[in-house]
Amino acid sequence: MASHFADRLCEAVQAKKTSLVVGLDPVYSRLPAVIKNHRQMNDEQDAAAAVDAIFDFCTQTMRVIAPMVPAVKINIAYFEKYLGEGIETYYSLVAEAESLGLEIIGDVKRGDIGHTAEHYAQAHLKNSELVGLEDTITPDAITINGFSGADGIVPFATVADEQGKGVFVWIRGSNPSAAAIQDFVGADGQKWYEKLAQEVAAIAEQPEHLGESGYSNIGMIVGGTSPEQTTALRNTYDKIWFLVPGYGSQGASAVDCIRFCKTDGTGALINASRSIIYAYEKPQYKDQFGENWKKCIEQAVIDAKIDLSKAMQTKL
Repeated sequence: MASHFADRLCEAVQAKKTSLVVGLDPVYSRLPAVIKNHRQMNDEQDAAAAVDAIFDFCTQTMRVIAPMVPAVKINIAYFEKYLGEGIETYYSLVAEAESLGLEIIGDVKRGDIGHTAEHYAQAHLKNSELVGLEDTITPDAITINGFSGADGIVPFATVADEQGKGVFVWIRGSNPSAAAIQDFVGADGQKWYEKLAQEVAAIAEQPEHLGESGYSNIGMIVGGTSPEQTTALRNTYDKIWFLVPGYGSQGASAVDCIRFCKTDGTGALINASRSIIYAYEKPQYKDQFGENWKKCIEQAVIDAKIDLSKAMQTKL
């Protein structure tokens, strides 16, 4: 029987003493010059060269961050751009992250119902038993869109249970225009995101989804830049892990994000992507470490952990 995803998250967060998660959103044009100038990776219009450069960057980045954070979030969109070459690279990075002991969140945001949802779930959560794919592994958890309700969530939850994995359902975005839809108030006075959270919790809190830690393997995504009122979700759904985007480049502060953690530091994963992986573009790090881009990333992780830790102290 596979171990429970939520239990592994608790162990990883406590072991690394942080809720920080690093997101990989690699764009070729922003890669370090030493990688882009390599003679085998210096052509952005050559799919194989570009993908090799991105893989090299992501692999080296994960080796830097692995001792310091519990998990990595890999955004599949940045790989799908390169079609087959990119998808192969995405799964190779999942394997690399697994070898480094990181919990892996595949940011795929799939969403559908019935057989389509079942096949999406198998593609992104099930470790294949097909001949020729035995060595290809899938992430520990994925993100999905819950717009279709229980019919679009249960198929993913079922496969997650079978595989010892997890699912994060998008509840309230971190983007500015999210409010136009997600904060819409129904006739009963309930906001759209609150209703969706209620539907997700009805599934997530069923006994078969709960681990020994008391947390479910079905979580919610709530942006750190979302209104203060969303903090109520933490108190209402105490068995839920929250994935919290928005910290760093999107403008959410440590205090904005740490509100989704419980006082013991568990319960939320706070994601920072561009503010970490492109730290070498920032004068504060470039002035200190020059062209040593990996040291810049390392220091950015250290600084983010300190920032979140200080914010956590104000919560206690």
